[in-house]
Amino acid sequence: MIKPINKDTMILSRPCQPATKADLGLASDLRDTLQANADRCVGMGANMIGVTKQVIIAQLGPFPVVMFNPTIIKKQGPYQTKEGCLSLPGQRPVTRYQKIQVRFRNENWQKQELSLDGFAAEIVQHEVDHCHGILI
Repeated sequence: MIKPINKDTMILSRPCQPATKADLGLASDLRDTLQANADRCVGMGANMIGVTKQVIIAQLGPFPVVMFNPTIIKKQGPYQTKEGCLSLPGQRPVTRYQKIQVRFRNENWQKQELSLDGFAAEIVQHEVDHCHGILI
């Protein structure tokens, strides 16, 4: 189901609770909401749709990937960039890393790891920040 985008910075700036198997249904809402905003959005955290759980979705190439309890376990190549966010007006400067490795649970609750670089890595870093209540 397409959900409204949360723009309340008080909620967005709170760290999210770990996701459990009971939260697997969030994948569908995140996928639908991302698709509805595809013209201006490439990822989102569950808190952007009003659910303060550690769940994100990132458009990685042609496929949206949902990650439960994502953790960045390696990062290298810091650089400065500007990012926007569907929940916030304008763009802001931020430090990101060119290459990352992220550990998470997939939609079958299986442990996964992905190595990402470039824009895909930037998307995941932005969304993982949402899980920690970090706003750009």
